[in-house]
Amino acid sequence: MATPHTRSEKLDLRLSPLAKQTLYRAAAAAHRSVSDFVLESALARADETLADRQHFGLNAEQWTAFMTALDAPPRRHERLERLLNEPGLFDDPASA
Repeated sequence: MATPHTRSEKLDLRLSPLAKQTLYRAAAAAHRSVSDFVLESALARADETLADRQHFGLNAEQWTAFMTALDAPPRRHERLERLLNEPGLFDDPASA
């Protein structure tokens, strides 16, 4: 997890009284300041969110299969094509 050594930036956020109370209670339970608790929690969640979007590991066999799938022409899905070409529930029947 990324942890800043020097804190020089500020982030303001608005929250409900209940959310603030919850954060204070959770920080106290973790024996942390609210600032440390919120920062550590937010950075952990950010790392989780970004991990799947930045890196994924494949062995040689998986890489070959992945590249083969990317290079393959798209498959036809007749039922999907029919669904996308039919008027939808909220479409105007007069415009069809």
